[in-house]
Amino acid sequence: MAGSTFGTIFKVTTWGESHGKGVGVIVDGCPAGLELDEQKIQQYLNRRKPGQTRYSTPRKEEDLVEIQSGVFEGKTTGTPISLVVYNKTQRSKDYSEIADYYRPGHADYTFDQKYGFRDYRGGGRSSGRETIGRVAAGAIAEELLKSLGIQVQAYTKSIGDVTADMDKATPENIMKSPLYMPDPEASEKAELFLERKMQEQDSAGGVIECIVKGMPAGIGEPVFDKLDANLAKAVMSIGAVKGVEIGDGFAVAGAFGSDNNDSFCKGQDGKIAKTTNHAGGILGGMSDGSDIILRAAIKPTPSIARQQQTVNRDGEDIEISIKGRHDPIIVPRAVVVVEAMTAICVLDMILLGMTSRLDRIQEFWKK
Repeated sequence: MAGSTFGTIFKVTTWGESHGKGVGVIVDGCPAGLELDEQKIQQYLNRRKPGQTRYSTPRKEEDLVEIQSGVFEGKTTGTPISLVVYNKTQRSKDYSEIADYYRPGHADYTFDQKYGFRDYRGGGRSSGRETIGRVAAGAIAEELLKSLGIQVQAYTKSIGDVTADMDKATPENIMKSPLYMPDPEASEKAELFLERKMQEQDSAGGVIECIVKGMPAGIGEPVFDKLDANLAKAVMSIGAVKGVEIGDGFAVAGAFGSDNNDSFCKGQDGKIAKTTNHAGGILGGMSDGSDIILRAAIKPTPSIARQQQTVNRDGEDIEISIKGRHDPIIVPRAVVVVEAMTAICVLDMILLGMTSRLDRIQEFWKK
């Protein structure tokens, strides 16, 4: 299978299936000397693991990560870092009946068409458990970015028709909310909304917002490897994501140049800054020094108990009701996944940008 690797210098390759022995990731290109242990990575994985609230699948997985290579005496060695999480509570019998039909909203049909057969146990590589490798790699990327003074923070912006009021938002509220929503009032409304959807045997979607603070200007390539283009690819590669926007996003289609342009000014630190940030921190495919603002639209969980129409492998019309342990909403557990892919992409582009100017290469080698 091609397409399991992301990145050019900081290169991430995920592997494994949801009902195999385990899932994991190989991270190549991580510089030596970064302080890293399993506990740091585990903090990120704990944010996506199942069974923590009534709004996630009841499948209980510890999702304990093991570092198998690339770290010695608590620091990265510069060699490939191998990370594994073993699957503990897979129940493949829950999926045996779907072997002969195609679930609406899933990749069953497309896998059959591409490969001629599929791993029907939870979706195989298209399962949400594939994102464990992304989050583990993203934890490493975020630790590296923190050492550069760059912070990546994602949270739930909206669920259904409930949207967080960012005037009431605080970073502390993100971790207090079972939905990772920074506005407590909106979180409570969203929880009531989800209770109704669960009673109706239905699911819901939402929007995740991610902000990158402390980003220097000039990161990104101006043509095919634009920073916003690569961020869109990174985040769109997450299975549940159906749309990505930067800054004002689709709202710019109804704006005017006089409104949408960000005026430049001298900042409080004496450096060039902007008076607004409609561009979301990226101009011409390169960071402009403002906060990078990204949003991802997450689709409703496709596995629902409500009756649905589909066909079997012989093309016969049938009615189904999905059994098993499924999330009524993907959004809360996907927050850290969006954050991880953003961090991986930003770090890779920073490392690529280190060769953009001769004076900086000379400055490095003269030390």
